[in-house]
Amino acid sequence: MKVLVSGATGLIGRAICSLLSKQQHEVHRLVRDPAKANPGDVTWQQGSSLEAGQVAEFDAIVHLAGRPVATMWTEKAKAEILDSRVAGTDKISRAAALAFQQSGKPRALICSSAIGYYGSRGDEKLDEESEPGIGFLADVCREWERAAEPAAMAGVRVAHLRTSLVLDPSGGALAKMLPAFRYGVAGKLGSGQQWWSWVSLRDTARTYSFTLETELLYGPINLAAGAVTNAEFTRTLGRVLHRPTVLSVPAFALRTVAGEMANEMFLASQRVVSNRLMEAGFHFEDTELEATLRRFLA
Repeated sequence: MKVLVSGATGLIGRAICSLLSKQQHEVHRLVRDPAKANPGDVTWQQGSSLEAGQVAEFDAIVHLAGRPVATMWTEKAKAEILDSRVAGTDKISRAAALAFQQSGKPRALICSSAIGYYGSRGDEKLDEESEPGIGFLADVCREWERAAEPAAMAGVRVAHLRTSLVLDPSGGALAKMLPAFRYGVAGKLGSGQQWWSWVSLRDTARTYSFTLETELLYGPINLAAGAVTNAEFTRTLGRVLHRPTVLSVPAFALRTVAGEMANEMFLASQRVVSNRLMEAGFHFEDTELEATLRRFLA
């Protein structure tokens, strides 16, 4: 399969490209800087239009690109987070739709999304049929997914992988947590009772590959191998690193420092289950949090 990947230089993008290449797929990147393009890559500035001819030779597109959300949520940053996902997805979707109508390719558009779609929902188990939540991230995810409708309406198989906390020590949230835990100054956030859904990086890449190859998978797909409370996550990581985790960060302190982002990223409770992947026959390799962290950090 010939696959075009946007966001290929990020943590998840690198893992997906590596796995797809090992599986003998032909992988090319959608890149901004022509000087960094490899032979066969497609160059595209997000502010400009993407032409159907640029994507017509690919069997599938994996779309991951978007401005990181782990930053201070100023009004400018929030506008950029929303626009980078909605405008970019819309242009890729429209190019894919026209190319498919003309040539029958690409047959699939696999888009990144996030469990932020559900908002903060306490102990409720959230599957793909659950209603969207409220808040900035829920609004972003809803518009993000809606931006791919032109491709779906044209007949392209569109899937939205609603990704949970991706764990790997080389980057992402876990890499940011490790210094505090290793120095013994980490602890639960707020009450610690909020659910954190998680998935390993290698299972994330495997899921994208599985979705590419499974034609019956489309629409929203939850990507979470497990869910634990923040307190349990904290105790487990401390136990793996042989460090104390007796401290705690009060919710008001988090809100003082991070504002709105604290409520939606650190204190939000999302207990997600991956029903559609399970029903399609996918099996996660990393399902136990402690064993997964020990594999990374032993």
